[in-house]
Amino acid sequence: MRAPAQDLADLSAGELASAFATGACSPLEALQAVHARIEAWEPTINALCHRNEDAERQAAAAGERWQAGRPLSPLDGVPVTVKENIATAGVPTPLGSAAGVLTPAARDAPAAARLKEAGAVLVGKTTMPDFGMLTSGVSTRNGTTRSPWNPAWNPGGSSSGAAAATVAGYGPIHIGTDIGGSVRLPGSFTGVVGHKPSFGRVPVSPPYYARVAGPLTRTVADAARAMAVLAQPDEVDFMSLPPQDIDWENLEMDVAGVRVALALEGGAGPETDPEVAGAVRSAADALSDAGARVAQIRPLITETMLTGLDRFWRVRSLRDLRALPPENQERMLPYLRAWMEDAAGMSGLELFEAFSQLEAISIAARDAISGFDYILSPVAPMATFSADLPSPGNDPARALEHIAFTVTFSISGHPAISVPWSTTADGRPIGIQLVGRRFADAPVLALAVACERLRGELPPWPQPPASRSQPPA
Repeated sequence: MRAPAQDLADLSAGELASAFATGACSPLEALQAVHARIEAWEPTINALCHRNEDAERQAAAAGERWQAGRPLSPLDGVPVTVKENIATAGVPTPLGSAAGVLTPAARDAPAAARLKEAGAVLVGKTTMPDFGMLTSGVSTRNGTTRSPWNPAWNPGGSSSGAAAATVAGYGPIHIGTDIGGSVRLPGSFTGVVGHKPSFGRVPVSPPYYARVAGPLTRTVADAARAMAVLAQPDEVDFMSLPPQDIDWENLEMDVAGVRVALALEGGAGPETDPEVAGAVRSAADALSDAGARVAQIRPLITETMLTGLDRFWRVRSLRDLRALPPENQERMLPYLRAWMEDAAGMSGLELFEAFSQLEAISIAARDAISGFDYILSPVAPMATFSADLPSPGNDPARALEHIAFTVTFSISGHPAISVPWSTTADGRPIGIQLVGRRFADAPVLALAVACERLRGELPPWPQPPASRSQPPA
């Protein structure tokens, strides 16, 4: 639990809907509270790359609908953001990079379109690092995004701005994207909920293998509220799942008898930090005490699998880089250019062998959850790191070594969620990852709600800089 909200900017989506329905506050008042947060926090955390000039009109229209008793949805009038790479009509999507092209998007991507149809008020778009290929807030276009808990700390990435905005109170729902952990990693590093839906559950544009869009929120219930709007098929994504009747509201679960696999080792990359491992073990103990059947399993994947994936992504990213005008290529973050250009000269056979490791990872994920209902693991082998580094090890040769826990279930398509659990001795947030069987999105959210109730008390959300007696560290 955390302290009760004292400001409109800290209310959940459910609390705002109730307040709109009773007239306790209006969508415009909620938006004004969020704008005040943005003015207070942005000079410190740099979480937004675009402000929506039409937000006040959207909020006023939502207020009229609530007054007339005809809201478009429970999210009508609720302030939200979307990540920079989620297209909104008329706004460029340079992918966080000075190398990116500034052509305005012709149409809304599915996630943005569904939110607008539901009446949500789009406050703006959140920052991301170059091409979304970093677990960091470092960007050649946006500058460095920082954690509101401590500006010296990294918010993670690539949904860096979404995570920072969630902590800072820029509204209750923020939509990021995840292809290897880019929702769950910043969720863990900043102490918020980060839900990666099943592959195809939330359509994306352009569609790509393993890429999903998912919410970052302060509570699991708000993640579910977002999913109720986002999880609708869209023909623009030829890999999206067909319609399914999912109850996103009933998230009650009795964990007694639930079979949980405990994975403390990713199998590739660095060993799990003792404080992180201890947090995950304490979550396993809490579930076991509540009646769940918990058993530890072997490491999830191998170094060969992660190396193959790394090599394939280098080639894919190098292709994207070389498709840009030469003058744009020179503006790419040097760390990422070094990572990409290492793949130049790879043979077709080597590329095929690298790509084949994606199948091996999917099989490993299938085998890991076999005989269990869920997997419990760390989100990353470490807590957050310096805000000024592009990756925990700051080494392009080991750029992906920290994503074994998350990327496994991105490639396999399983639903997964990062849930805040505790902090390190110096206050850095630690999240736990819960993974469900294929397409079992709602049960994963239900187990996450159970874990929210089982965990100890968490620190109160950080106050905006203007409210502090001392400037941020």
